[in-house]
Amino acid sequence: MKRVASIQDISCLGRCSLTVALPVLAVMGVECAVIPTAVLSTHTIFPDFTCRDLTDELLPIARHWKSQQVKLDAIGSGYLASPRQTEAVCRVFDLLRAEDTLIVVDPAMADHGRLYKPFAPDFPQYMKKVCQRADVLVPNLTEACLLTDTPYRGDPDEAFVRELLRKLSALAPRVVLTGVSFDDEHLGAMSYDRDTGRYFTYFNEKIHATFHGTGDIFTATLLGGMMQGRTLEEAVRLAVDFTLECIRCTCADPAASWYGVEFEKALPWLAEQTGKAGSPT
Repeated sequence: MKRVASIQDISCLGRCSLTVALPVLAVMGVECAVIPTAVLSTHTIFPDFTCRDLTDELLPIARHWKSQQVKLDAIGSGYLASPRQTEAVCRVFDLLRAEDTLIVVDPAMADHGRLYKPFAPDFPQYMKKVCQRADVLVPNLTEACLLTDTPYRGDPDEAFVRELLRKLSALAPRVVLTGVSFDDEHLGAMSYDRDTGRYFTYFNEKIHATFHGTGDIFTATLLGGMMQGRTLEEAVRLAVDFTLECIRCTCADPAASWYGVEFEKALPWLAEQTGKAGSPT
């Protein structure tokens, strides 16, 4: 069984971060070890949430794993709360990464053209250092623009996205841009491989609804797909399709909670795909 480590926060209520990564990877037959960066009472859309910062625990956890000769097939990182935390995560990568360890970074820090509220304008410069250690980088459009010092466009065309991916490839050899859409009916992702110069685009149905946590679902599924032996392009297809399936399940439930996607209802669909590893979905 493949083993990955997920470095991100635990939001005790809200369907995001580690509480998404753990079940998604488990259903895909991948062991998920965790390095929690913080414990939050809820995710940050809720007012007055509590937060316990765990930055000081990151390196001790990694050092203990190193002393126990723990082997990781991959390490993924998500939301990081401060410049100090980005620096600690870089050190964790350097400590635990073996020659064949895949590093997947979701630079979760912004959306809809702006940084998340806690972050200062210089935070993307710190996140760049994390991204430079990635084998696969998975930003959304806003994050991609911030990481490349590109003015944000809410309605990018294909030429703009291709150029953005090329700029991002200065940080990591393979890049997957999420939330890509060139019309009102389709939504998906586009990837770029710096070594081959190949672009890849995959779209599915665009549902006109916004849900917190879909980026975490996408990244966990992408990572799990690659651990199953899928190519990056096959994993992108799977991640787009599963994220859509989660949204469909949520939209079909009139009593669905406002604060997150009902991804649990879509896990049987994802489990069915596990037997199809290595083939397009």
